[in-house]
Amino acid sequence: MKSILIIAPNWIGDAVMTQPLLANLKTQYPKANIDVLASTWVAPIYRACNEVNEVIEAKFEHKQLQWGLRKQLAKELTLKNYQACFVLPNSFKSALIPWLANIPFRIGYRGEFRFGLINLSLKNPSKVNRPPMVEHYLALGNLLKDGEQEFYNSITPQLNISPIAKQSVENKLAVANINTASIFVFCPGAEYGPTKRWPVAHFAKLAQSLVEQNSKAHIILLGGKGDHSIAEDIASQAKQLPNISNWCGDTTLDEAIALIGMASAVVSNDSGLMHIAAALQTPQVAIFGSSDPAHTPPLSDKAKVIWLNLPCSPCHQKICPLGHLRCLNDILPQQVLATLNTLQ
Repeated sequence: MKSILIIAPNWIGDAVMTQPLLANLKTQYPKANIDVLASTWVAPIYRACNEVNEVIEAKFEHKQLQWGLRKQLAKELTLKNYQACFVLPNSFKSALIPWLANIPFRIGYRGEFRFGLINLSLKNPSKVNRPPMVEHYLALGNLLKDGEQEFYNSITPQLNISPIAKQSVENKLAVANINTASIFVFCPGAEYGPTKRWPVAHFAKLAQSLVEQNSKAHIILLGGKGDHSIAEDIASQAKQLPNISNWCGDTTLDEAIALIGMASAVVSNDSGLMHIAAALQTPQVAIFGSSDPAHTPPLSDKAKVIWLNLPCSPCHQKICPLGHLRCLNDILPQQVLATLNTLQ
């Protein structure tokens, strides 16, 4: 096997959890070049993976076929003569490019009318009986081994920090006069919806308590542009602490990776940034509400998960069907602070 193409997932957390598959493929085929076709928003994850030879960025849009773009990409990829392609999203459109590019082995999970587009496949597990996502992706690697089972020494994702991104973050911190020795990153967003977001008031109280406990602590609120207003509310309710900064929407993902790697600790919801912190082995407290930490846990021995495991959890709903959101409201700031203190 000389060259392998990966069609990347569309979400940051899922992308992080594919890294063990890349590492396993590199072990199986040490001389192979592994390239990744990824959307612009997850491409930085693969630039942080040692195993990747080239990241091919594409301006994919959610829920759009973009037939012309896919045909053009397939034409370009045909010239690279890939022997195998792992199609990690489950969608029909994600399987089109390797099929159009005539890649011989097209590997993925069955689903969404992909018969013929995928020619080496596994049955998609039900939502009730889903394995952890890292194992879900790793299982695809066995399909090139003629049924021989592979045992993995490690299923812990690992990312690297770009020196350029780190320097950029250090410059921003210097301009803001933030001491790099005591940075705490709070990630208040979660793309999925409110049932994954710990309440704003709880984040604000935690910020106040953390600064009262450690006057040198500086809290940086990190996330995308869509999280900016949530972060503003947190800063406002924290009585505009001088030790809190809202960087949501003001960093690239490469810079966010670098900042998380520099932090003393991270407090996050179940989100892509949570998985980045785990892959960088940054101490963290991960707060789970409607989702299942058995399925998408932060894979790090420096991570502590707080999940109440209520009878109604995990519901996997975007809005609390019972209207009380106790799975998150009942996780109190003092509990998170106490857990955070065990990481120091």
